[in-house]
Amino acid sequence: MSHILLVEDDPAIATSLNITCKREGWQMTWLDNASTVLDFLRTDAATSLSAIILDVGLPDGDGLSLCQKIRHSADIGRLQDAPIVFLTARSEEVDRILGLEMGGDDYCAKPFSPRELVARIKAIWRREQLLRQHQSAAVDSSTDDLPASPMSEQALTFHCRSGIWHYQPLNYSLLWQQQKLDLSNTERKILLTLLQAPNQVFSREQLLCAISDYPDHRLARTIDSHVKSIRKQLAQIDDSTEVIYTHRGLGYALCPA
Repeated sequence: MSHILLVEDDPAIATSLNITCKREGWQMTWLDNASTVLDFLRTDAATSLSAIILDVGLPDGDGLSLCQKIRHSADIGRLQDAPIVFLTARSEEVDRILGLEMGGDDYCAKPFSPRELVARIKAIWRREQLLRQHQSAAVDSSTDDLPASPMSEQALTFHCRSGIWHYQPLNYSLLWQQQKLDLSNTERKILLTLLQAPNQVFSREQLLCAISDYPDHRLARTIDSHVKSIRKQLAQIDDSTEVIYTHRGLGYALCPA
């Protein structure tokens, strides 16, 4: 059974979503404030979570900041990388951009249809599943170079100009030069998309479509911010190796022109 965490202060929205989740055969946990979220994610009750829905405007905090805290909380295990969908009453483009840049996977603007929100969550899950299928078909599954791990037999290996990369689908960890990258969901999807076709130049629009089933092409420039963040992390490991190349007027690739 899928388990959804809803963080929303409006009881009417929570009731409506709970009814919709029950119709889907899902379990829903409702929290009406930001302060209890991280504590809940550390409990056994949260281990079965499949997605998190965050209201941007909470009475005791900011859903965007809360998303960042989740993404950087190493003590919550795999939930650090759980899919996050924002609920927002704000229509400004900047808020949607911030949500995606801070690690969100998608957003729904209020007022919204609960069925649309469910469809967006299913689309995220479907995208994750397809990504794993593509990875299994496109990469060598050898794990000889991986550090010892109880799940290392599930790992995938990518070989490209910048070296050898290892991806662990079960805990979403991506290693380069044997060091784990602290990536958001969106950043990880962008990098994995590039890794699957290192010689291909991906436009911003193509990368946006790769990370969302509901791409808003007005937000294509957010790809630049994500790539900048990825490059910063890579430089902390090895600042002498260029990994992501910018092809001016075209997009990004892992190989130079």
